[in-house]
Amino acid sequence: MPSPLERVQAAPVLATVRRLEQRIAARFPGRGLNRVAGELAGLVETVDSSTATARGRRSWLRPLSRFGIVAVLVVTGTVMVLAIRSALADAPDDGLAWIPLLESSVNDLVFAALAIWFLYSVPERLQRASLLALLHRLRSLAHIVDMHQLTKDPERLRTEFVPTDASVPMDLDTDELEHYLDYCSELLSLVGKTAALCAEASRDPVVLDTVSTVETLTVSLERKIWQKIAVLNHHRESPDSLA
Repeated sequence: MPSPLERVQAAPVLATVRRLEQRIAARFPGRGLNRVAGELAGLVETVDSSTATARGRRSWLRPLSRFGIVAVLVVTGTVMVLAIRSALADAPDDGLAWIPLLESSVNDLVFAALAIWFLYSVPERLQRASLLALLHRLRSLAHIVDMHQLTKDPERLRTEFVPTDASVPMDLDTDELEHYLDYCSELLSLVGKTAALCAEASRDPVVLDTVSTVETLTVSLERKIWQKIAVLNHHRESPDSLA
């Protein structure tokens, strides 16, 4: 039996998201970022229930597909044996007379191979559709988190910063901005962890590639946030440069 430390578990991820949601609500009540955390918690629950349902469906669908593969092999083998026995009984003298039999045999083998591939991949393909839909929602949520931090530029806290009529008002002080950016970073990290839950439920290459894409996206967006935090800390070392 695999150790709990060998795979990402949904329960700890959900507990961490709920705790982060409470932290955001306590410091920034009424902010849209809190609703984003709630949406992420709902997605974690959806991923957990979806993967559990998929495992249950796969537990009976996989044996059924394997039975279908055996049936295809038996039918194809029987047809091939009967065709060869009939051809040997007729034993045509002209070699060209064997061409239709060979053509029919090749067609039967090709169709049998396609049927076997279809039956073998049915369980994974059924699960793939639901997981890809969840991963698409996670990717969209990562971009929403990025939109929340996009205008939170620490340079705008400098005393010499001159806003324009189109500038977005900055309603956070230095400490609040650092907490806000840190929460955005944590949300992005948890989006990546939720995507990893999808990888735990499937070995489909398309799903795994999409999970990797979401994780790469969240890491890239987190890097932008930490650059802002680094700038903020640099300004904090020079208090005169901040408002």
